[in-house]
Amino acid sequence: MVKIRLQRGGAKKRPFYHIVVTDMRNGRDGRYIERLGFFNPVAIGGEVPLRLDIERIEYWKGHGAQLSERVTNLVKSFNRHGEGQAPARAAPPVSKAKEAPNQTVPAGATGDQSAEAAPQADENQAGAAE
Repeated sequence: MVKIRLQRGGAKKRPFYHIVVTDMRNGRDGRYIERLGFFNPVAIGGEVPLRLDIERIEYWKGHGAQLSERVTNLVKSFNRHGEGQAPARAAPPVSKAKEAPNQTVPAGATGDQSAEAAPQADENQAGAAE
């Protein structure tokens, strides 16, 4: 049986999928018959998140190809919205851990004995000895 499904590419934690026509017995990233488009789920800015060749998809469906569940949803989305551009995303938040070494911590704010607390203790001990 012929299936239209996703073939994963891209880097670790940065997926990129090709929509391909393949024999269902082939592996996910294995041999394919024809490439029909792509899906980029992490597209930002001016990148195109989805591109499909609808005419070829209809051709393969007419010849008995089955669409995977995810591809079916992508085709519906493409028919509603078209190719378009990815929505602009805000820059990821900056980690507070990276900022910490550049900040100065006021004396006594960490809870341990600071340089300011030590002279006061010495004065108290000196006053008690007199």
